[in-house]
Amino acid sequence: MFNPDKFQWRIFNPQEGVPEHVCNWLLDDQSLTAKLRDKYQDFEVNILSQEQDTPYDCELKLLGDTDSKTFIVREVELIGSQKPVVIARSLIPLTADTNEILKIGAKPLGEILFNDPEIKRGHLEVGSYKNSWARRSTFKIGKTKLLVSEIFLESLYA
Repeated sequence: MFNPDKFQWRIFNPQEGVPEHVCNWLLDDQSLTAKLRDKYQDFEVNILSQEQDTPYDCELKLLGDTDSKTFIVREVELIGSQKPVVIARSLIPLTADTNEILKIGAKPLGEILFNDPEIKRGHLEVGSYKNSWARRSTFKIGKTKLLVSEIFLESLYA
């Protein structure tokens, strides 16, 4: 569904000329869930899949020490005005630190990541592919690092 290998990932460069309406979403360091709830009264999460899978190489590089880890890959659509506005892909290593997160069902992952002061966010990378923009960052829960990638769909800017 969301192939992060297609995106050119990098630290954001203001000289790139990314449109301001895209930057407002791409560079926001607060909870995307909270921002979407502010924009859409009918905000909801549609789980596309949440199952054991093998991450892409570009994802494994960001997570670092991943030898012999089992990963749950969670892919969701974030819905506003009855249409997908963001697609998110999360890599969650199966550890004691992540047991509770894997039980969230259709609850937004961002709600947990940003509401727990013990969870620390890593640096933000942006990516582009054709006319699409995405961002990704790691989060540390206990000793476990997980990765969240979000692709912003054109319907978000409408």
